[in-house]
This record gives sequence, C-alpha cells and structure tokens, in this order.
Amino acid sequence: MDNPYIKKLVRDEVRALSAYHVPNPGDAVKLDAMENPYQFSPELVEQWLTVLKRADLNRYPDPSAQELKQAIRNAMHIPENMELLLGNGSDEIIQIIIMALAKSDAVVMAPEPTFVMYKMIATFCNMTYAGVPLTNNFNLDMPAMRIAMKEQQPAVIFLAWPNNPTGNLFTEADVIEIIENAPGLVVVDEAYTSFAQVSFMDRLTDYDNLVVMRTVSKSGLAGLRLGYLAGSAAWLNEFDKVRMPYNINILTQLSAQFALEHVDVLDEQAAKLRVARADLMQALNNINEVEVFDSSANFILFRITNASDVFACLNNKNILIKNLDPAGGALTNCLRVTVSTPEENKLFLDALNACIN
Repeated sequence: MDNPYIKKLVRDEVRALSAYHVPNPGDAVKLDAMENPYQFSPELVEQWLTVLKRADLNRYPDPSAQELKQAIRNAMHIPENMELLLGNGSDEIIQIIIMALAKSDAVVMAPEPTFVMYKMIATFCNMTYAGVPLTNNFNLDMPAMRIAMKEQQPAVIFLAWPNNPTGNLFTEADVIEIIENAPGLVVVDEAYTSFAQVSFMDRLTDYDNLVVMRTVSKSGLAGLRLGYLAGSAAWLNEFDKVRMPYNINILTQLSAQFALEHVDVLDEQAAKLRVARADLMQALNNINEVEVFDSSANFILFRITNASDVFACLNNKNILIKNLDPAGGALTNCLRVTVSTPEENKLFLDALNACIN
C-alpha cells in the first residue's frame, strides 16, 4: 500500500529521481569507477598505521583541518593568496556551492554529457538546471554556450576538465572564453588533473569568478572521500557558511595528510597509469569494431555496436565496466573502462575480444 504522506510531502522532482546506483562488484575485475588500482607498499602502510594511532576518536576533529590544508598547499601548489575549502568528496563541495547560490530563479549550467552530480544536486537544491549539448565529438559547442549563457544567465557553470564520462579536455581557449563571458561563477572541476597534467590553478588570480575543484579520489585515495576547492577568500568564506561542521573526520585528515607527504608515490602511480592508458587506447584502436575517443583521464570511452549486449557479456566474464548506452543521445552504444594495471587491462581486452567474436 502506498504511503499517502510521501506524495503529499516529498517534492515531485525528488520522487521522479532514481538514487545514484553503485553496483556490488563482488569478485569482478572492477573497472567501472575510475579508481587507482595501486596501493601503498607494506612499509608505507605500517607508517600510516602508526600515524592513525594518534587519532583521538573520542574528540571531534579539527573543524578547519588546518594541518591537512597545509599539506594540500604544499603537495598541490595552491597559490599562496588563495583559500581552501574541504569537502567529503567533491560531491559535497558541489552541494555547498549550489546551496550557497540557490536563489529562487538561479540556474546551474554545464555542458552535457558530463558528471551526473551537477544536475542531481541542482535538483536536490530546487535550482533550474540547464544542460548544453556537446558536439558530436564531445567538444564544447561554443555558439550554443554563448547563447545559453546570455539567455539563461547562470549563477554557476560547472566545467569538468577533463570531462567525465567522455575523457577529453576542452580547449583552453574555449574554457577561458566561458570564464571571461560567464555572468556568474565558473567551477573548473579538475578531478583527473593527475592524468591530464594541465590545470587552471595558476589562473585563479586572473579571474574573480573562477574557482578550481579537485578530489584525491582518482589519485589512489578514493576511500578517504576528500575533495577540495581553491579560490579567493571572497568566495570561499561564503561557501564555508553552509559547510557542515566537522565534515572531514579525523581518520581522513590524518590519512590524507600522511598520503600527501608521500605525494611522490601517488605521482609515480599516476605516471604508470598514463603509460597504461596509451597502451590500452592503442589496443582498443586495433579492434575494428571499436571507436575510441581520446582521453586525458584515467578512463577511456569507446563506442561499439550493441554496447549493452557487450556490457552484459563482459559482466558474465567477471569484468565490470560502465554502460553509458542507456543514457542515449551522444552516448548511445558507448562504454567506459577504467585504466588499470597491465594485468587487469589484458583481462578486459581478452574478454572484450571474446564478447565481440
């Protein structure tokens, strides 16, 4: 029997949503979530566990996480005159930004397809979301963006750079044009900066309407759920007002600080994955049935006939990747695979060839 309170009290747009689904991987080769497959060495694990012994679990964590912020500044070369805001993953930072800007007539804009949480969180916060379709090769459609910015007057534009799920980098010239002509804030989401090796971080001082968002998840620390936003104090002081107190727990603070003190290890892992990306892309390009899209991230988008059938076949062979075919539009017949170790990449390629042939 339907609960009569649900229809009466829950907003229609929330009832129309589906919860963000994360499949249980079981014992499958997990190549669906852009995770770094490498872990710390046993020696570093022991050092990390020693650090965790300092955690006072009976006390609230440092609400401003000052030591962790300094570790981020040192490791990620944050401009000295820019502030930092930390979030429970970049998802929380997106939520904080949108909540702070959620006036009744405000618009959130992003090119599409892109990271699904921009639209979902805009909907959660009762804001209008305006998606601007990318071109057929997943570049920014600048004439359409110019018209949309002028007509919609977005309070905030999110630009994933490189873009997810397509993997490509929009041209710097196009991103700069958007920043310079946007009527509101522009958030450059650099979740995959370790693999793109380019950034707008050093341009923060050039634009009053620019902030840069990142996460440590793709760098091998997904389990910590830590994102950070860099920008002027003028912006971040306002965003900090809607941040929940103690949002970064003490285990994450200590663990992330330790990891960033060994950022060279994370950099070496990213370098391995960049090499593996090139190898995997070449192997996919050698399969006649596959159309491969260029990637500056740690995943590769490709198109193949009957993608959903191929996806199901891969699942049956214990290989879990991301099926984007149900999204339709430009992503029809598209699948996305995370770049992993040479061993796991080979397992995926062997399974893919078997599913095609």
